[in-house]
Amino acid sequence: MNTTRRARRGMLREWRLHALSIFSLAVAFVCLGAALLVVTNLRAVEERWAHAGRASIYFKDGASQEDIDDLKKALEKVPGVLSARYVSSGQARAEFSASEARAASELASLPVEAFPASLELEVRPDMTDAELDGTVAKIRQLPAVDDVETYQVWTARLSKLVRGGVTAALLLAFVVFASVLAVVGSTIRLALQRRKTEVEVLKLVGATDRFVKGPFLLEGGAQGAIGASAAIALLAVLFFVVRARLDGELAMLVGVEPSFLPWQVALGMVGVGGMLGMTAASLGLRKLVTV
Repeated sequence: MNTTRRARRGMLREWRLHALSIFSLAVAFVCLGAALLVVTNLRAVEERWAHAGRASIYFKDGASQEDIDDLKKALEKVPGVLSARYVSSGQARAEFSASEARAASELASLPVEAFPASLELEVRPDMTDAELDGTVAKIRQLPAVDDVETYQVWTARLSKLVRGGVTAALLLAFVVFASVLAVVGSTIRLALQRRKTEVEVLKLVGATDRFVKGPFLLEGGAQGAIGASAAIALLAVLFFVVRARLDGELAMLVGVEPSFLPWQVALGMVGVGGMLGMTAASLGLRKLVTV
């Protein structure tokens, strides 16, 4: 009887014990997967805004149309600036009302002055922060300009948030790894005690430790891999249900469609779960020769 068949028979015989272990592992991996999912989407948002390639110039109330047109023509000649588009107060209200359909009636009652006119700049995506800061510093000195928004502050905040998320995910990974080792190790030791007679018979007829341990190692690896797979499947269902209930407003606001875990990450979780399960089983069988 080969090792795989013996492992399958053992899992079927002790299916309640293994099911409880897999459930516990799935809960642990759901926590880790959720953290990785948040970090993945935060990274996408950070990448999107880090290369937004745009800036908004807001004008003072007394700025004349001639000043705005002159600035627009001058900026179009600046190296790195791809285009400059003037957006009046009326256009700003119309565009915002069109994008926020639910609030259109409330926005329609607001005065035009509530939406400041701006000059929307499109710059090269590869333009460095230093180059953009130099251009913005010169623009801010112009008397007709009230403020310039480059969205770098939000990018910096997102970067801090992503770094915090990565740190939290790493700490959670250590907790999950320790949980896998503890749960699988305890399960395998308990399964070994329940099959003590079978193991003793195998040892008496000359079976090697490797032959006896083989099914237990496969059982431990299967527990880890199945637990991780179940966690990914549950996360996928929850993710797509939540995303289906969300309107496109969130994606429009952040500029990125929410995405699930990359297949490399999902496959890595399953592989790590299997390897940790086998490691935990091996540690739980260290005293097999004394059984």
